[in-house]
Amino acid sequence: MLLDRPLLRRLFHLGALATRGMTLGVRGAAFDGQGRVCLVRHTYVAGWHLPGGGIETGESAVSAMIREFHEEAGIVVDPAVALRLHGFYHNAAAAGRDHVALYVAPAFTVPVPKGPDREIAECGFFPLDALPEATTRATRARLREVREGAPPPAQW
Repeated sequence: MLLDRPLLRRLFHLGALATRGMTLGVRGAAFDGQGRVCLVRHTYVAGWHLPGGGIETGESAVSAMIREFHEEAGIVVDPAVALRLHGFYHNAAAAGRDHVALYVAPAFTVPVPKGPDREIAECGFFPLDALPEATTRATRARLREVREGAPPPAQW
């Protein structure tokens, strides 16, 4: 029996999670002029998430977030306006070894809307009061914190 590609991607992703050391990642909240937030749906994990990913060797967290915004959502961050660090979290749900920095993009453009690829199934901007049903609990919590100006908890 042949396995389908999405299942193979998920198995590869789970294998990578089980064998890696501590990781540092980034997630980003980008709100458009209408107050909608950008969310992505990956091909290898369920739910809608803020764009983000791992920080590469030799890369700063800010550079990683700028790269991830572009790769996952087609967002080009305005280089004249710094990303704002909202919080730094321990992601205990991901085998207890992940740490995540959450940034907010105060200014950006989307020159070309992001289409599906091998990593991103969908990408879009959504009103905060009408997020997709499958938006993850953690994503909803982070958006609430950013919207309310609440201090971030230690856990993602």
